[in-house]
Amino acid sequence: MSLSVEFRSISKDFGPVRVLHDVDLALPRGRVYGLLGENGAGKSTLMKILCGYEQPTEGALLIDGREVQFESSRQAEQRGIVLIHQEINLADDLTIAQNIFLGHEKKRGPFLDNKVMHGQAAALLAQVGLPADPDTRVGSLIVAEKQLVEIAKALAKNARLLVMDEPTATLTPGETERLFALIEQFRNDGVTIIYISHKLDEIERITDHIVVMRDGRYVTQAPTSSVSRREMANLMVGRELADLFPPKVMADRDAAPALRVEGLSVPGWAEDVSFDVRPGEILGFAGLVGAGRTELFEGILGLRERSAGHIYLQGVERKLRNPRQAARHGLTYLSEDRKGRGILLAFGMRQNVTLMALERYAKPLLDTDLERRALDAAVRDFGIRTGNADNLASALSGGNQQKLALAKVLHPDPSVVVLDEPTRGVDVGAKRDIYFLIQGLARQGLAVIVISSELMELIGLCHRVAVMRAGHLQAVLQSEQLNEKELIAHATGTEQPA
Repeated sequence: MSLSVEFRSISKDFGPVRVLHDVDLALPRGRVYGLLGENGAGKSTLMKILCGYEQPTEGALLIDGREVQFESSRQAEQRGIVLIHQEINLADDLTIAQNIFLGHEKKRGPFLDNKVMHGQAAALLAQVGLPADPDTRVGSLIVAEKQLVEIAKALAKNARLLVMDEPTATLTPGETERLFALIEQFRNDGVTIIYISHKLDEIERITDHIVVMRDGRYVTQAPTSSVSRREMANLMVGRELADLFPPKVMADRDAAPALRVEGLSVPGWAEDVSFDVRPGEILGFAGLVGAGRTELFEGILGLRERSAGHIYLQGVERKLRNPRQAARHGLTYLSEDRKGRGILLAFGMRQNVTLMALERYAKPLLDTDLERRALDAAVRDFGIRTGNADNLASALSGGNQQKLALAKVLHPDPSVVVLDEPTRGVDVGAKRDIYFLIQGLARQGLAVIVISSELMELIGLCHRVAVMRAGHLQAVLQSEQLNEKELIAHATGTEQPA
């Protein structure tokens, strides 16, 4: 049986800062709720209180009409309340099966029953659509596969109330469809689901009701069918949200390429890939997860071994061995893994902004005043919202962390910048800000490459889109050819022969 939830005047303080303000919200059992709000709206904090990761400063939490106080996530899970985190929360050195049953291992007498756990893990992996051996070490999986393990881990706990935080951020369309089928099955079985996503098309499709939060406060609750996507976005940001994408300014098609790649191969991931991008152009890279897009650019940057190919920057061939050398020649890269490789969470904002151009600030001693002026400029130019410039990067919301990461990779003044999933996990308001920032870079004459799994993002932002499938470049579509049907056809190999 599913659970009903009620938040009564819930407030939460972190030190002197109040992040939740008197939230009153009731969620009857057995429905799928879409929880909406910008980054920093308080969604995740409220869910962490529900799931036992945080305790409220004031107010009460009621489950099935009775007040509860969870001292830990384990206590919440014992009541059937399970959170699937947005950020991967797995132990890389353990196997898939060990991760799925970590903390609630199956035993036979005093010993672990590895055979039972292996069998149940295999069934759960089949349920979520991950064709992997349960004995595979999690550290060897790609991000999308780890997300599916997170979902399998939650299924193993027999959830009666399931909180999903951006579960499709790294999934392919096929994997997303399988997840939606699971959600429909859960709904039919009476499980209450709270679904957090910035993808309003998903909210519209799979939820029964929406709940909107803004600035740590409850705003409204309504049947999903009664609210349009535009109205959802406006409720989230508290104002009329103008067109999401800036108008395209076409690049000079006769300009010499800022970056040209010929016949580049990355063993196991990309083979004989050639493309170019000109100053002022935004070139997109589309493809399913595993198509080799990220690995191709990791090969270009020297993060992966290249077995063949030539790389030309401003017409000069370069043998790039690492990202630092690439940056010296004008090419920088923003990783899709914002918290793992994009920024240093335990460092301050100032240190993050200047990290890739430290030679400007160490003469030979570090000039912290000059660094602070660089941070002030980044906060202004990138619209980073921070209450205190001395905050650690970890204190920022997801959207502001992404803007900080953008400021970091652009600080060395590159001529070519590669942005891998630049809006993953950020809200619609921050997405619009980032789209306008990217268009602004192109207007300044930078060559911009955007790798994205969101087709509408590529269509709305890019001048051309290169489509990869199974390590091969299938097509490069011009602006007038860009539509979802065409991109999906090339990504899946179902395009019609010319």
